[in-house]
Amino acid sequence: MKRRDFLIRSAILGCSAAASPFMTPVALASAPWDARLVVIILRGAMDGLDMVRPYGDRDYAALRGGLTGGSVGEADLDGFYALHPSMEPLRPLWKQGGLGFAHAVSTPYRDQRSHFDGQDLLEAGTVGLDGAARRDGWLNRLLQSVPGVTGETSFALGRDRMLLMRGDAPVSTWAPESDLNLSPQARLLLETVHHDDPLFAGAVSDAIHIAESLGLIDVPENVMDAQEMVMERAEASRKQAADGHTMLAEFAAARLKEEARIAAFSLNGWDTHKGQAKAIARSGTQLAEVIGLLHDRLGPDVWGKTVVLAMTEFGRTARVNGSAGTDHGTGSAMVMAGGALRGGQVWADWPGLEDSDLYARRDLMPTRDVRAHAAWTLRSLFGIDRTLLETSVFPGLDMGNDPNLIL
Repeated sequence: MKRRDFLIRSAILGCSAAASPFMTPVALASAPWDARLVVIILRGAMDGLDMVRPYGDRDYAALRGGLTGGSVGEADLDGFYALHPSMEPLRPLWKQGGLGFAHAVSTPYRDQRSHFDGQDLLEAGTVGLDGAARRDGWLNRLLQSVPGVTGETSFALGRDRMLLMRGDAPVSTWAPESDLNLSPQARLLLETVHHDDPLFAGAVSDAIHIAESLGLIDVPENVMDAQEMVMERAEASRKQAADGHTMLAEFAAARLKEEARIAAFSLNGWDTHKGQAKAIARSGTQLAEVIGLLHDRLGPDVWGKTVVLAMTEFGRTARVNGSAGTDHGTGSAMVMAGGALRGGQVWADWPGLEDSDLYARRDLMPTRDVRAHAAWTLRSLFGIDRTLLETSVFPGLDMGNDPNLIL
């Protein structure tokens, strides 16, 4: 461990502590099946009424005309729902059956509208948030129930803590800032110091190999001076802020084409209290780019075995507020994609948008537990036993009828 501390602290290496294979926070997992699952947490409470617009509801225009600019029929999906403009690049996937949505869904969380508690409940997959529920996430409990799971089965990606993947099952982690800026001398030192170390030699080799395969490793001809190093790190930080979501998708796809079978990461920016039209367009564009990259990088064979679930902690108010935004609500939508999805449809028991139909006369009324859609995906994609899903993976869940999400 002293050698690890030395390496992290030594300026001669020319790389950040985050680049160390002992420090990188990302999660992936491998398992005894060939299907792939990607879970994306949309942090900030995505407005499902905006992303998947129920323009066919007679009350929608009065509630939302200020956000949509009037008619949304040109973005029609099925005669009742319309696609947010930021998601238009994915329309070909919709037509191919590789994109779908579940609407009027939520976790059991009600009324408190705290992002932190809402996200914890979503990732824990439980009915409430007692002490035990905060310790592990539903994806990790899934992995705990499957023999043969290794750290290469699942990956948690990004800097956000992923309660979703926390637990006793082995999970790997990685973040976009985990780049390796090594001079030839530093790389030689790193490999030499760890050459005979049974604990760290493999980790060092794997970290360098993965970084090289993704184009994240920079090997300058000469050792940089301090000013050059600072400038390079600043430029890298700017690039990560702009392109972090695409780097997550690129890394996830690369690992899913190899040993990994599950990847999980977060996309932020969905809290739209004001100026929602611009804010949600930016976040929606990132989500569309991530799904598009996964589709392109995985290729037809792997994409055909893949399902992507994009879930959010709760929805937003049905009415627009005075700042041209929406406030914390209840029901929302779930975005689904993948070649294994029976897409090209919106799954919903639509509650209506009349004042009396709204939850607490302010929010979209949830008509199905979002956990049920996740559970049916696991049931159909991986063959997980229903009893196990309702008692261990999602304690207290009644999955209800099969919505036939998966081919």
